[in-house]
Amino acid sequence: MNRYFIPKNGLNGALEDIRAGKIVLVYDFDERERETDMTIASEFITPDTLRRMRSDAGGLICTTTPNRIAKELGLPFLADVFWNNRDSYPLLGLMAPNDIPYDNTKSSFGITINHRKTYTGITDSDRALTIKEYVNTIFSDEPAEHRIKELGGQFRAPGHVHLLNTTAKLLRTRHGHTELCTALMYMAGVKPSATICEMLEDSGASNSKERAMGYSKKNGMPFVTGGEIMEAWGQFLEETGMDV
Repeated sequence: MNRYFIPKNGLNGALEDIRAGKIVLVYDFDERERETDMTIASEFITPDTLRRMRSDAGGLICTTTPNRIAKELGLPFLADVFWNNRDSYPLLGLMAPNDIPYDNTKSSFGITINHRKTYTGITDSDRALTIKEYVNTIFSDEPAEHRIKELGGQFRAPGHVHLLNTTAKLLRTRHGHTELCTALMYMAGVKPSATICEMLEDSGASNSKERAMGYSKKNGMPFVTGGEIMEAWGQFLEETGMDV
């Protein structure tokens, strides 16, 4: 990873904040979900960060896993787990996510986990522990076989931390927050896992782009768009030759 990648389109401020363990706001596209997510590098997650996501964003808190790591360690897409068990549970086959209105790929949801040292798993401190230890485990330098044993020994499933798996060839077939935020982590040079949470209005609707931009300005958080990330990502791949 290149910690000193400097995008030409002015995204560098957001990357610097990510390296500093700060929250960045990511809006996807007008023609997609039209949602803004809070995101932070998972390695820097704290109970205070999770509390802010709960209070100021209000959506579902999830943690991303790069496709290569997920395949290497046997971390499945949840849609595949359901589909592969449809003979035993026919309803799971009938509920296949093949009609997502803003996406032509299956859901990015993976399994859910709790660290074995948590109690209920849902408190801010429990989820922070689960996320930090998960990231430390999957990105360790140990062989895959060792990391698989560590995951089995340290975590139980299901749990209260929702994992999201990116698609292969990042940002080439799917352009969701899972991929956009993970790409930001790669470009920032941190461990490429993002913890994300959709921003909702008090009414329960998705936060509008304008309101999210206002929150960004008021709180000094960078606001970046999917288009800006895609542009910088092309430059990043060209400069690094990275294959993710």
